[in-house]
Amino acid sequence: MKKIMVILVILLLPAMLFARGADQKPASGAGGGTLRFAWWGNPTRDERTLQLVRLFEQKNQGVTVETETTGFGGYWDNLAAQAAAGNLPDVMQQDYAYIGQYNSRNMLVDLAPFAQKGLIDLSKWSDAGLSGGRLGGKLIGLNLGVNAWGVEVDPAVLQKAGVTITDTSWTWKDFENAALQIYQRTGVQTMPTGDSTYYQIFENIARYFGSPMYSADGRSLGYTNNAAALAGIKELFDMMLRLKAAGALYDPQDAFVAGRAFPEMPLVQGKTWNNWNWSNQHVGYVAAANRPLDFYVCPAPAATGFKAPFGTYLKPSMLISMLSNSKNQDLAAKFINFFVNDIDANRILLAERGVPIPTNIMQDLASRVDPNMKYTFDYITKATTVSSAIDPPDPARAGEARNEMISPILDCLMGRISSDVANTRMVQAANAVLSR
Repeated sequence: MKKIMVILVILLLPAMLFARGADQKPASGAGGGTLRFAWWGNPTRDERTLQLVRLFEQKNQGVTVETETTGFGGYWDNLAAQAAAGNLPDVMQQDYAYIGQYNSRNMLVDLAPFAQKGLIDLSKWSDAGLSGGRLGGKLIGLNLGVNAWGVEVDPAVLQKAGVTITDTSWTWKDFENAALQIYQRTGVQTMPTGDSTYYQIFENIARYFGSPMYSADGRSLGYTNNAAALAGIKELFDMMLRLKAAGALYDPQDAFVAGRAFPEMPLVQGKTWNNWNWSNQHVGYVAAANRPLDFYVCPAPAATGFKAPFGTYLKPSMLISMLSNSKNQDLAAKFINFFVNDIDANRILLAERGVPIPTNIMQDLASRVDPNMKYTFDYITKATTVSSAIDPPDPARAGEARNEMISPILDCLMGRISSDVANTRMVQAANAVLSR
């Protein structure tokens, strides 16, 4: 019976979310009252968040913040049950993968009017940092921690090979030249696209040519008919095949082995000079390698160079949003502002959710975090200068579509099909899934 009830809640969730979203209440004053705040967490996050809540209550006498926290999976189940009961919280921690669903049901409040009223201060926020919370013409979430894609590199190998890289201007041709020189002088190979990394690199290239990874309706790849983007991806294949012919490319089949822990990665083991990953993984790679590593911005296609629209974007590790059923929206806005902009609050959080966006917060915490986290802060500052706005969240079938693209990629890198054929098969396979 319990299992049946859970299934019914999940099936009815879209309608219930829509109903609750349509029943919006007018914002009330922020002079006192009670708020509910929900987040998914871990012991460290929970402890720091509770300290922040107590500080907010101390600074706002008469205000009570009721807190709810659980693991990631249970978090969304709890929200589904609360939606069924018409008892959602005022403020929630949001994920980029779910924010589109909540927005489509009118469940999230546009925070821009509260900024205009002076309740939320966005003066220290970059446009790129805000873009992750913008959807459908509304600002429906504020980024709690930022991430950017790039290349993890071993500086000792580069130094030994006599290679110098300026990562805010290099192209894939520069990457190829560096990879060849490194192999010729050190014998260390280059990590190709593999596992899930190919998707991020293809997306990066497509964005330089003005296309998102997915179409606006989510039913095809966004670069399906973009000849320049397709040519850029083909050139990536051709470059890797040239490296493979020269002996400089790491085994593509091994590169596609998924689920490796940091100590098992070829870069950590000294088998490659590079890896493809998110900036928040830098600290983990350094710890596993037990030696200094650097993190570079992803190269640009030679045909475009580093110019807007950039392939790089700032991705929210998570966001904070106001739910439209909140009966005290001004107070909810004040709490959100405190969470993201208050110096004392962020000294408590200490960037556990990721590198904060507001420049004053980032600068203050830079002297309080360990050197590897400080390095990540500096990388985000650099990446911001060569970033364009993030694209809308992936469509529901994106994961399945990406899986279908792996076989043509691997067939190409193993020399079984040409880059032209691989390009065509990838697009066809992905679009067949997305168009269902």
